[in-house]
Amino acid sequence: MDEAELSEAVALAQHGDHTAFGRVYRDVHPMLLGYLRGLVGDDADDIASETWHDIVRDLGRFHGDGISFRSWAATIARHRALDHMRRTKVRPRTTELDEGVAERTTGPDSEGLALDNLSTERALALIAELPQDQAEAVLLRVVLGLNGPMAAEVLGKRPGAVRTAAHRGLKRLSERLRGAEEK
Repeated sequence: MDEAELSEAVALAQHGDHTAFGRVYRDVHPMLLGYLRGLVGDDADDIASETWHDIVRDLGRFHGDGISFRSWAATIARHRALDHMRRTKVRPRTTELDEGVAERTTGPDSEGLALDNLSTERALALIAELPQDQAEAVLLRVVLGLNGPMAAEVLGKRPGAVRTAAHRGLKRLSERLRGAEEK
C-alpha cells in the first residue's frame, strides 16, 4: 500500500471503518513486528499486541498522513519495548523472523520468500551485533521505511544524529558482509 492509500485507510479507520483498519494493520504490522524483533527478540509478539492496543485506544487522537502514522506506531512500539526491557532488564536481542514478518510480499513465490527470509534473518542477526543506537536507526530507516526526521522523532534525537547512526550502522554491516564474502 502506498502512502496515499495508507493515509486514506487511517482516516477511514479513525471513523470506525473496520475494513480500513484491517488494511492498515496488514500493511504496518509486519514492519512493526520486524522492528520489535530487532529490539526484544522473542517477546516481539507480546509487545506488538500492547502496541496495537495503544494504537486502537488512541487512534481518534492521531493527526497526520500515512508516513506520520508509521512514525507514530513506531514511537508507541519503542516505548512499549523500552518499558519491557526495563521490566526484564534484558539487553535488546533478535531472533529468527517468522515467514513474511519483515518484508511485504506481493505474491506466493515460495523460492523468493525463502531467499528474502534467509537474507532478512541474516541481516537481523548482523543488526543485533551493532551498538543499540545504530541498530535502532537502521531498523527504523530500513525495516519500517521511516525517513530521517521521522526516525529522529521516534528516537527523540536530531535527524542528523539518526542519519549518522544509520550510516555508520549500514557501513559496519557492509564491511561485515564483505568480510564474510572474502572468506
